[in-house]
Amino acid sequence: MTFTKAGIILFTARYDACVDFYHRILGLEILHRVDQPGERLTTLMLGGTYLMIETGGVAHDGAKPLDISPIKFRFNVPDVKATSDMLRDRGIDIRVIDHSWGTTAEFHDPDGNRCALRSDAGFGI
Repeated sequence: MTFTKAGIILFTARYDACVDFYHRILGLEILHRVDQPGERLTTLMLGGTYLMIETGGVAHDGAKPLDISPIKFRFNVPDVKATSDMLRDRGIDIRVIDHSWGTTAEFHDPDGNRCALRSDAGFGI
C-alpha cells in the first residue's frame, strides 16, 4: 500500500472557534476551505500531515475526559515554557508539567479536545 499523505479529521461543534484556534492561536497554515450549504471544512498543515476541521462534532466545556475522547494532539516544540507563555498571552489556559524525561504543557481547544506541547529534548523521533 502506498500513501501519498496522511491526515486527521476533527469533527467539531464549535467550528469557527476551532478553526480560529488552530490557525490563529497555534499558527497552523490553512491549505484550503470549503464553505457552502451543507459542507464546511478547513484543512490546515500539521507538520508532515494535515488537520481537517469539519462540522458535526460534540463540544465539551473544559478538557474532554478520556471516556469521551481518548485522543490528545501533541505538538513538539523547541521550548515548552516559552511556547506556553506565548499561548497564555493569546488567552489559552495552559499548565506546564516537568517530567524526568522532559517537559509537557496541557491545554484544550474550544471543543474540549485535549492538546499538549512536548519538548524535543530526549525525543528520538
